[in-house]
Amino acid sequence: MGSKGGAAGALNYPGIGSTEQGTAPAGYPTVLKEVRVGTGLAVYRRIADGILGWELQRRAGLRVRADSPVAVPGARVVSGFGAGPFRLDAPCQVVWVREPAGEDMPQSAGFGYGTLPGHPARGEESFEVEISARGEVFLRIRAFSKPANWFYAAGGIVTRAAQRYVTSRYIEGARTLAAEGTST
Repeated sequence: MGSKGGAAGALNYPGIGSTEQGTAPAGYPTVLKEVRVGTGLAVYRRIADGILGWELQRRAGLRVRADSPVAVPGARVVSGFGAGPFRLDAPCQVVWVREPAGEDMPQSAGFGYGTLPGHPARGEESFEVEISARGEVFLRIRAFSKPANWFYAAGGIVTRAAQRYVTSRYIEGARTLAAEGTST
């Protein structure tokens, strides 16, 4: 049960873990979105808990199936949207995680995950919340990716529009986490 370029189910892009340092492999288009989402350690912790517990994806309107209740290195997650024959699943694997660090400021928490075979793209995306020394809280989303095949490459304009839409939903999800926290 193998595939070209590696074992079935393996991460399928170069530069694994690069989003943690804010870099990307040569030739991969990047996305960087940073927005202020509030102030204070309580807001930071609510968003960190939501990011690490997959809540940010759920609040963005994605269905999430993960083999771990929280993001841990090696965890696999399939997020998807749509219904029936128009459902698109996006399998990923967590490649790095940063946990909240006590009461210290500044700090950041979040994770990055990379694409697995069956994902419409090849690349990585990360979700981080950061609190500055002044207590300002920011959400940072980084990504680098290429279409996984000719079909997704052909839909370039639609694919980029979908990525912008989902990113805006992540931001809105972070804002609701800042206000409400998670339900658990």
